[in-house]
Amino acid sequence: MKLINIGFGNMVSSDRIVAIVSPESAPIKRIISRAKERDMLIDATYGRKSKSVIITDSEHVILSPLTPETLLNKETETGREEKND
Repeated sequence: MKLINIGFGNMVSSDRIVAIVSPESAPIKRIISRAKERDMLIDATYGRKSKSVIITDSEHVILSPLTPETLLNKETETGREEKND
């Protein structure tokens, strides 16, 4: 199981991630709103601006203060480390 740091020491299993998207579009804002209504929203921003939205296979929606590009780089680095082990 690979864990990705999504900011402030919070970790998510990379195997469970379906998508990492920007929170700016109206459809993503609706996904966030519906997840909040269903108690499936996890806010890992610690009061900072949400820069990415992580959607998991369990339909949880996670808000992160890191950009999607930064999270992608972290996931890629994790994959490289596992191959070297």
